[in-house]
Order: sequence, then structure tokens, then C-alpha cells
Amino acid sequence: MTMLSPLLSIEVSCDQVLQVTKTRLSQAGLSSVQTFDLNTARLGLHKCCCPNHGTEACDCQMIVLLVYGGAPEPETLILHGNNGQTWISIADFAVQRGDTKLVGRIRNVLEDIQRGKAYADL
Repeated sequence: MTMLSPLLSIEVSCDQVLQVTKTRLSQAGLSSVQTFDLNTARLGLHKCCCPNHGTEACDCQMIVLLVYGGAPEPETLILHGNNGQTWISIADFAVQRGDTKLVGRIRNVLEDIQRGKAYADL
């Protein structure tokens, strides 16, 4: 089972937060690979109503990044947003605990973003 507890909430669109997050991870010596984009996945669907908005027209977005930084396995970072708000979580897999050093480095990047050090880029 995977548990998601948002580490960060920002009043900015998910796509904007994604760009800043990827830049800040890179600057911290971490690499990221985007493995999922909800908007891209929905391109082939027609007449698909959003469970949050009840219409086809919505701004819901979910992006999954695998973050690498010297550990044998990556950490999974999830960005979820709608209505101009974005939540960032690190997936916590109960069967496999992540590398604490890598998680710490990711948390430091996210804390910098939360403290506003990256807001000038948004």
C-alpha cells in the first residue's frame, strides 16, 4: 500500500510547480524522470467527466516523477493540483522504505520551495 501525505502545498498551478521542482532538484544534484502526466493520459478520452468538477473542462493534474540521487532505487514524487493549487508528496511504500539520505535531500529542496526561495521563478 502507498501512503501519500502532502509535504508542501503551493497556490500555483501544477505545471508551474513542476518546472520549478525539476529545476531545483537538478540544482541539488538530483535527477528526475517524469513517468506520468494526467493531462497527457486524458488526451484519448472523450466525454470523460472530472470527479472533482463534474465536467469535461477541468484543470486537475497529477504528475509522477522518479527522483534519483545516488541511492539504488529512486524516490517517487507526486504533484497533484487543481484550481490553481498544487500539493507535493513523496510516496511511502510500506513494503520498501526509501533511502533516508535521498528522501532528506528531496525534502530540503521542497522546504526551499516552500520558504519562497523559488517563488521568483513561478
